[in-house]
Amino acid sequence: MRQLFIISAITACLAVTILCAVSDASGQTSAKAASEGRDAVEIRSSAAYAEVLLRKTELQAETEGLAAEYTDEFPKLAEARYALEAVERERLRLLSLKPTAASRLTLALGKLMVRKAEQEVELWTLRKSLQEGHPDVKRAKRKVEIYEAAIKEILG
Repeated sequence: MRQLFIISAITACLAVTILCAVSDASGQTSAKAASEGRDAVEIRSSAAYAEVLLRKTELQAETEGLAAEYTDEFPKLAEARYALEAVERERLRLLSLKPTAASRLTLALGKLMVRKAEQEVELWTLRKSLQEGHPDVKRAKRKVEIYEAAIKEILG
């Protein structure tokens, strides 16, 4: 009987130890997740993120409207989808920034990112019909590079 009591006590102690270890680990994980959540909220509440999200929302509505009426091969629908992808890349770029960059996420940055995405769409459209060495393609490519340089200057 005494041995059974000792085994039960040891088992209980082990269970408590394991629960405490799991609790500490999940507490650290929860603290890390909470910190990351605050960081994401800080970025998502920036003017730059709002501008990019606004454009993404407009493009989603346009894409869904076109998709309801036309097939996937319709040029305007393909262009709208590519534009949506370009804006989504910029949105994800913002979300990947460290929270210390939040003060740089101004409306001007958001507008630069949206315009860069628009220039990427223009370049994509030109590349479909013209060769890479064509002056219009070179000009469009340079515009994308200029917008990217401005964005990098702000973000560091």
